[in-house]
Amino acid sequence: MPLRTVGARKAARDAVHHPLFARRYARVSLRAESRMGMAGVRDRLLAGLSGRVLEIGAGNGLNFAHYPAAVSEVVAIEPERLLRHLAVEAALRAGVPVDVVPGAAEALPVKSEAFDAVVLSLVLCSVRDVPRALGEARRVLRPGGQVRFFEHGRGGGRMMDLAQRALDRTVWPPLNGGCHLHRDPVAALRDAGFEPGPYRRLSMPEKGPRLPSSFCVLGTAWRPVAGNP
Repeated sequence: MPLRTVGARKAARDAVHHPLFARRYARVSLRAESRMGMAGVRDRLLAGLSGRVLEIGAGNGLNFAHYPAAVSEVVAIEPERLLRHLAVEAALRAGVPVDVVPGAAEALPVKSEAFDAVVLSLVLCSVRDVPRALGEARRVLRPGGQVRFFEHGRGGGRMMDLAQRALDRTVWPPLNGGCHLHRDPVAALRDAGFEPGPYRRLSMPEKGPRLPSSFCVLGTAWRPVAGNP
């Protein structure tokens, strides 16, 4: 079961506080479910999961309705207070047991090797310390367990690369809850010791103009079993 001390709860509440962004994200993400095809992406992200799952950065809980029945429990970590409250409401409607917990990706309030899968959905762009967060994901995942990820990051050629870098250095993170456009989630997972499995690159939305935030990757990685590199 998650370790939830009073100190951990207070630290988590204070770690992330983006109330204006959270309200905007809650509205935009609901529209994206149908208009951008995000509901279908969530189905593909979570298909085939079973056992205990840790979702890091659950946002307003839109993944919860897409977990398959074979999942016995979801522990959903969300540091932003408004989004966490919305996630609690979504958990009450979920078809599988979901426990929404305050916490930061860099210091997960759960035991080591306690989960069969970790879900990362549009979260690596905004964590403050990606290597530390992925080190925590590896710690809590059992050997041989899998990471399911859907993240956006760098892409689109030289001019888009320059635009993403410029936005990351200036207005984009403060306006978008600490989000960064130019990170490479697949490379970050590999550097953290995960074994990347099948993944595909896609654009969101699939049709229409390509924006700096459009370049996404959907896939799976594994924590190596004991004795493997």
